[in-house]
Amino acid sequence: MYNSVDKLRQSLQSVIRGKPEILDLTLTCVLAGGHLLIEDVPGVGKTTLAQTLARSLGCSFHKIQFTSDLLPSDLIGVSVFNPKVNEFEFRPGPLFANVILADEINRTTPKTQSALLEAMNEKQITVDGVTYSLPQPFVVVATQNPIEHHGTYPLPESQLDRFLMRIRMGYPDSTGEKQILRDQSMGNYRELNPVMSGNELLAIQEAVTRVNFNDVLEDYLMAIVQRTRSTEYLSLGISPRGSVGLFRAAQAEAYLHGRDYVVPDDVKKLAVPVLAHRVVISARYTTVLKKSEEAEGIISQILEEVEVPA
Repeated sequence: MYNSVDKLRQSLQSVIRGKPEILDLTLTCVLAGGHLLIEDVPGVGKTTLAQTLARSLGCSFHKIQFTSDLLPSDLIGVSVFNPKVNEFEFRPGPLFANVILADEINRTTPKTQSALLEAMNEKQITVDGVTYSLPQPFVVVATQNPIEHHGTYPLPESQLDRFLMRIRMGYPDSTGEKQILRDQSMGNYRELNPVMSGNELLAIQEAVTRVNFNDVLEDYLMAIVQRTRSTEYLSLGISPRGSVGLFRAAQAEAYLHGRDYVVPDDVKKLAVPVLAHRVVISARYTTVLKKSEEAEGIISQILEEVEVPA
């Protein structure tokens, strides 16, 4: 199964240039069975990364362009009356796919955003009192632009908490951007062939849960979480869902690098992308920085204060 993961990494690298750290975080999130929020300015490859991931996986894929007039039924589906059988039939919406690209997710209303909560958390949806299971594996990759605020609806904490990670693409370095100029790799995802099947991904996600996480590292993880709940800089610390998310992400990080055990650096590396979007900064400590940057700085400070086990 490690060979399949390597092929998946190579497939992503063939399109996304000069971002090996971002690609590793993306793979870690997927192997952990989580959902990914990609936040950055336009034109740096957010949508391209999501589409490259979807095409590299031999799974069903739907891209949903989130707009202000999108309705919950446009996502989950609707019951339609069939006169032939004299009863209502459920017509599934685009959420019934393995990989969902929620493009510009913060451009739709809170009512529509809330339609994703059950799907992302329970991997099922309920319509007219009937529950329908979503295809497995099920991964939501969402993008949003944090700079433009006109016509957007910030994601509430409950929605953010459903994403295992929030990452930023950032600008490529000069070497990577030259490669983009030469081969126009920002559009090469259309030429990709699947390198991993859905069943393979499910098997890997199951294997990730068996990666050893010893008691000392569990205490280290909990020390970080407890500090977020006690620091005066945060009015809302990490929930148990966040603790579980960091635990599972660290296991996936170890698996991604060919280990069957977690090391302290796995936890430390993933603390910011897994935890920063789940906290709320105390009003008296807000600065001119964006809230996301402030939160990341506070989590980084906590990591410096908590002793790393030997």
